[in-house]
Amino acid sequence: MNYNNLRGVQKPIIYQLLPRLFGNACPNPVLNGTIEQNGCGKFDDINEQALKSIKDLGVSHIWLTGILQHATQTDYSKFGIPNQHPSVVKGKAGSPYAVTNFFDLDPDLAKHPENRWKEFENCRNRIQSLGFGLIIDFIPNHTARQYRNDERHIQGKDLGQQDDNSLAFSPKNNYYYLPKEHLQLPENLKVPGLASYLENPAKATGNDCFSSLPSENDWYETVKINYGLDYQRSQKHFDPIPPTWNYMLDVLIFWSEKGIDGFRCDMVEMVPVEFWAWSIPQVKKRFPNVLFIGEVYNPPLYDQFLNEAGFDYLYDKVDLYDQLCLLIQGKGDAQQITNIWQKQEGNRSRMLRFLENHDEQRLASDFIAGKGAKALSAMAITACFDQSAVMIYAGQELGEKAKGEAGFSGEDGKTTIFDYWTIPSLNRLNNNGLWNDSNLLADEKLLRITYSKLLNFCLTNSAIQLGAFYDLQFANTQNGFYKSDLNYSFLRFCEVEKQVVVCSFCDSEQWLRVIIPKDAWHELKLSPEGLYQFQDEITGEKMEAFAQATYESDGGSSGLLMRMPPFGFKIWKIIEN
Repeated sequence: MNYNNLRGVQKPIIYQLLPRLFGNACPNPVLNGTIEQNGCGKFDDINEQALKSIKDLGVSHIWLTGILQHATQTDYSKFGIPNQHPSVVKGKAGSPYAVTNFFDLDPDLAKHPENRWKEFENCRNRIQSLGFGLIIDFIPNHTARQYRNDERHIQGKDLGQQDDNSLAFSPKNNYYYLPKEHLQLPENLKVPGLASYLENPAKATGNDCFSSLPSENDWYETVKINYGLDYQRSQKHFDPIPPTWNYMLDVLIFWSEKGIDGFRCDMVEMVPVEFWAWSIPQVKKRFPNVLFIGEVYNPPLYDQFLNEAGFDYLYDKVDLYDQLCLLIQGKGDAQQITNIWQKQEGNRSRMLRFLENHDEQRLASDFIAGKGAKALSAMAITACFDQSAVMIYAGQELGEKAKGEAGFSGEDGKTTIFDYWTIPSLNRLNNNGLWNDSNLLADEKLLRITYSKLLNFCLTNSAIQLGAFYDLQFANTQNGFYKSDLNYSFLRFCEVEKQVVVCSFCDSEQWLRVIIPKDAWHELKLSPEGLYQFQDEITGEKMEAFAQATYESDGGSSGLLMRMPPFGFKIWKIIEN
């Protein structure tokens, strides 16, 4: 494993991909298609050409989503993998987050399912040999309804096998139960001609639904894992350590020993923070370079999960992501971004910034922007904002629209995670395994070039990786040539690199000026009287200006003057003459 590459990157740039979708070159998938009809991407499809294509984007880490064995309607019984009842499987392929075995791989992803571990290890080695860190999912809150790790089941140590299901709660149980009640799924989930799914007593459903009657909108395909928290009485039973804690620590150690460089931890707020504070230090003691990224949606909990639990990064969804999406749609206010960084003071560099992932709608879909280029200014903020980690989702760099209904996943602007499907824009880039841009549409090619320039700049520039942050909004609120609700600007700087980042959410071209106050020049350790050159890091465009003119008010002629395209951005390098 090449840790030298990982240690050199202070600001990880992550590329999320679902192997099931990433390498699936099926040109015309059919609605609700089986794996035989629609195909499925494999570990082998993440070949050297594909990885070099990702590397060209300026990526440091790859997150392989959905590699754990999970509930599916595909029959793998001849490989010793039990079939799942279709009533508790979402889609033909199944949800990657309804895990049936934490210690095994999804057989869909292997050309030869019996050799899935060897194919995965070859994929891991290809990824790490090119200097990438490898991240996978850790899904601690819930399992599939029919969870079974065959090897541990034989030993009597599997999740739930030693539970007393006559008790609604016991700290010794791995699950929560509804004694004397059987599970009753919605009628439309029943499969004609097939006996109903039986679960008696019913288990609590994964989204904290303590009812034997989960609805279609619940996570009905999953069951909630018990960490010793009695929800009914609001009591914690963490001493002695509940058996679930040791089981899940075993999962983390198992995958760390397999050479994983990080875990994206699913729905961490739904698991007691005490478990994380107990388990993460134990993993890091043995594997100090392993990253922990937490999916968290409650900002008041950021301090707790970062400082008590020990996470390296947390999702920045409800703050920066939500505000940027509003701005892309013409509904937000750029001045709110200032409020966000102020609110996140102390934690800003430990957030994971993104504009797409498997849970969210595609930027280029009709539900958000309609085209990928309209999100470029938002991506520049996402990528350059403080020392925080950055993530993009496979196809985002091509303006993937996720049009059409796949099966279980309807027309919702998202790329399905439940169906055997394909990503049209990635298919064009795939080009029969060559992974070049010869088949890309003109706008896809241009967007990808811009993403590559932006992310490579962020990966290699010391000011973006390590430098300080200075918000310029306050200096421009009274600027008549700057719309503070639709423009956002800031400085990123260190001893050797100094940049002015300017972003526009205007839907038409504009001329704007950015004022840099005298105090900012002192922070930059540059003379406020000097003459400087400014060069755009993305386009190479140049201009020249006196620092003094950027902070003196003279009726509108002061400041850095620039022409900004609709939803465009500029990253100006300050060069001393």
